[in-house]
Amino acid sequence: MATAGLAPAVVSAQGAAKVVVVGGGFAGVACARALHKLAPNLQVTLVAGSETFSASPFSSSVIAGLREPAQQEFAYDRVVASGVRVATEAAIAVDPAARTVALGGSNRLAYDRLVIAPGVGMNWKAIPGYTEAAAEKMPHAWTDERQAALLRRQLEAMPDGGLVVISAPATPYRCPPAPYERASLIAHYLKANKPKSKVIILDAKDTFSKQHLFQEAWTALYPGLIEWVPLGKGGSVSAVDPATLTVKTDFEDYKAAVANIVPPQHAAPIAAAAGVADRTGWCPIEPVGFESTLQPGIHVLGDAALMGAMPKAAHAAAAQGRVCAAAVVARLAGRAPDEPALENVCYSLAGPQWGFVETNRYRPENGLLTAVAGAINTSPLGAPPGMREQEADEDETWFRTLTGELFG
Repeated sequence: MATAGLAPAVVSAQGAAKVVVVGGGFAGVACARALHKLAPNLQVTLVAGSETFSASPFSSSVIAGLREPAQQEFAYDRVVASGVRVATEAAIAVDPAARTVALGGSNRLAYDRLVIAPGVGMNWKAIPGYTEAAAEKMPHAWTDERQAALLRRQLEAMPDGGLVVISAPATPYRCPPAPYERASLIAHYLKANKPKSKVIILDAKDTFSKQHLFQEAWTALYPGLIEWVPLGKGGSVSAVDPATLTVKTDFEDYKAAVANIVPPQHAAPIAAAAGVADRTGWCPIEPVGFESTLQPGIHVLGDAALMGAMPKAAHAAAAQGRVCAAAVVARLAGRAPDEPALENVCYSLAGPQWGFVETNRYRPENGLLTAVAGAINTSPLGAPPGMREQEADEDETWFRTLTGELFG
């Protein structure tokens, strides 16, 4: 473990070493704050890209009217107060040879080590008919708080008896259980406000994260309200028509009143600009210090990285950020980083008082992060309502604790 005592060795030829962290989400903020704590003499700059961060966990609760958008917004004031410099301009280019990051405001930042944690971008070529313009009629509501607000307004305006179509992409994508949590919470809204309506999930997979727990909840909470169509039964979306809100598969066309199209994803565009994304659109890394296998001196974290078994999730991203910070300090001090042990905690809601959780641990093995044998722990099937309510409360506590640690 790196310590503040290493700080005097963390220097470059120009003086105190410079580390730039691109991405103001869970991974980037965790990494930037840990860097400053481990080595206070570092010049750490977080390129946040905006004045505030909009968190994805609980965004489906916003869509279903259970939370307000302001509860998802976090400012960087306390990050600045911790000693990290914050740039609100977006990173638009990276020059790995010159070791510089160009910002939207024409500023340029030099670095000795660069950390990229940019999140995901939508693959606009994956579904015929689904473009950035189409997303204004068939929102993905996956990376953008404005899109979440749009989907919420569409649900509120939908007449009772309307069909809500949700498309779930093949893996990998941000937050594996999120489409099913979203379907659950939309069903909760419909049951209370528009009970003649229905949710259909068109899935590009035959199985999904926490499937038995979600399906148990759907039977108990929303009988007849949610239909899941897996890949093997024609669930893969082949095209969309935003003019008529039609979602097409090879088996059937679905005329939606509201269509929530979650397309396949890739690392956000700055990753390709930095040369750390491969042909899959994701960023291969070595699993000890999260250094890119394509660009030495650049580390990639969170949703953008190919992490092996570790999922693209908020808790995982923050854990990776802290481990990466220790690895960067070690590299700058001329040492090999310690092998990490990482944990992920993933809560899901099937209703405002119906939660469940899965935890797992990961370690490097054969060039990937691999799940530790026997370490997975999942909420049991058949749990009493009191336990489901308790785990829903724990979900809120987890979110409040994580965001408090990073932004508080």
